[in-house]
Amino acid sequence: MTDTTTMQELAKESRMGAMGSETHAREIRRIDLSNFEARKAEITEQLWAASVDIGFFQVTNHGIDLAEVKRAFAMTEAFFALPDEVKARHPLKKAFNAGWESRAQVRPSTGTPDQKESYQITRPHMEGLWPGEAALPDFQQTMLAFEAQCWQVAMRILSCFADKLGFGSEFFTHAHDPAVPAYQSTLRLLHYFAIPPEQRDHLGLWRAGAHTDFDCLTLLFQQAGQGGLQVLPGKEHEQQAWTPIEPADDVITCNIGDMLMRWSDDQLKSNFHRVKNPRPDEYQGARYSLAFFAQANRDVVIQGPAKKYEPITAEDYLYRRVNANFAKY
Repeated sequence: MTDTTTMQELAKESRMGAMGSETHAREIRRIDLSNFEARKAEITEQLWAASVDIGFFQVTNHGIDLAEVKRAFAMTEAFFALPDEVKARHPLKKAFNAGWESRAQVRPSTGTPDQKESYQITRPHMEGLWPGEAALPDFQQTMLAFEAQCWQVAMRILSCFADKLGFGSEFFTHAHDPAVPAYQSTLRLLHYFAIPPEQRDHLGLWRAGAHTDFDCLTLLFQQAGQGGLQVLPGKEHEQQAWTPIEPADDVITCNIGDMLMRWSDDQLKSNFHRVKNPRPDEYQGARYSLAFFAQANRDVVIQGPAKKYEPITAEDYLYRRVNANFAKY
């Protein structure tokens, strides 16, 4: 069955491939999560305001130790340093969003492959997809522990949105239950390739073309000095005035995804973002990032409190979006 809203979203994305311009007029707000339980009402209002306005924000004092983040990045770099023939033994299972791919993601906004490779960890579907202790000692244990920490932070943030939507604090926690086979939240390891010298002036390629995320909430870990992420708030669509989001080691950049925008009856904004190729005067080396996508379990039905849209299962919704963005597999 074709979902009209999904098709409209893809058609909108296909018009987002232009270079546009860069603006610093909008602020990407930083929200302190310390003393969360005592300050929850205050934090909730800050998260809601940022998400209604721009759909992006950064969180500090989020509870994941910086040493753990750096360990996850070290493991990520080690994985991508493996020979392609080794990584190819663990190919992407598109239907389950698990495994390795390289230059397979073709955005409707660009029609060209993103200049990156990625490895998806989706807990119930990892059989045969781990590189193994001989190839990469402690990789599986480290990344699963990090994924669990990301889940905790995401559920804390989502509990604030649940309160505002009138669902009850634990609504999204139950909808993203990691203990059941229907779990489909994903930790994605990303390696954007260093720019070859002959392509340094070729800005027509994109490390990641303009897109919105499919999930409820994305947590993105970036490293200082490895920038390129830009967001296009809704009010700037016609002018395509992109706002850069500066990376920092000790913050998590968060954004609302399409799934939560639908669940909120469009109150929370899932906005376009991209990773641009660096200019000749910018850092041209490899860029690594870690993204946790909190996406509701497959059997969970998505419908907002005002019932603006027809109900749809998270499995059907995610399948349609992923299927439109991968040319291979």
